[in-house]
Amino acid sequence: MTRASLNKQPHEVATMFDDVAERYDLTNDVLSLGQDRVWRKEVARAVDARPAQKVLDLAAGTATSSLPFTRAGAYVVPCDFSLGMLQVGKGRHSWMPFTAGDATRLPFKDDVFDAVTISFGLRNVQDTDAALREMYRVTRPGGRVVICEFSQPTWGPFRTVYSEYLMRALPPLARTVCSNPDAYVYLAESIRAWPDQPALAERLQAAGWSKVAWRNLTGGVVALHRGFKAES
Repeated sequence: MTRASLNKQPHEVATMFDDVAERYDLTNDVLSLGQDRVWRKEVARAVDARPAQKVLDLAAGTATSSLPFTRAGAYVVPCDFSLGMLQVGKGRHSWMPFTAGDATRLPFKDDVFDAVTISFGLRNVQDTDAALREMYRVTRPGGRVVICEFSQPTWGPFRTVYSEYLMRALPPLARTVCSNPDAYVYLAESIRAWPDQPALAERLQAAGWSKVAWRNLTGGVVALHRGFKAES
C-alpha cells in the first residue's frame, strides 16, 4: 500500500505518512513553493501562544509546526497517529513530549489545553466531526481552536489553475523529492474533495465552538479557521 483512499481508513493514512516521514518537511516546502513557511507563521500568530499555556498540536508530524509555540514559552504536546512521523520528530527534537493519538479519540482528559491546533491534518481524519468534538472536549472553557487547512480559492480563474496544478503538476513534482509520490496523488484528491470555508465553519459550530471565523491565505488556497469554547 503506497497511498490511502478517500475513505481515509486510519491504518492506511498512518502507513502512508510513515512512508514519507523522513523527507516530509522538505517535500512540503518544495510542493508549496515555500508558502508553507508563511502559513506556519500565520498559524503561530492566530494561536497566540503565551508562556505557561498548554497547547495541543494535532497531526504534528515531526513537530515542525510545534516549534513556534515552544519559542513563545508554551508547553506544547505534539500528537500524531503516524508512528513513523513521531519517530523522525523525536530524533530531531528529543526534548518534546511526542504523543501517539487518534484525533477522534484523544488520549487526554477534559478541559486540559488553552489552545488546540491542527495544520493540514483534519482533512486526513476519517471522521471530521468526531475530531472537532474531541478538540472541543480537551480544550478548557475560554480556550481556542485554530485549524489551518487547504481550502477553495476565492477567485474563479485562479481556482481553475490551482485545480489543474493539483492533479497534473503536483504528483510529477513529488516524484523528484519524495520516496512515495503516490501519497501526493491522495493529497491532491483529498484537497479537491474537502469542504469549502463556510462549510467547515458550520461543522465547527455544530461541534460546539463559538465565535467561529476564518481568514483566507494565498487567495483561499489555505484557510485559517478559529473558534472558542465558551466560558462555563
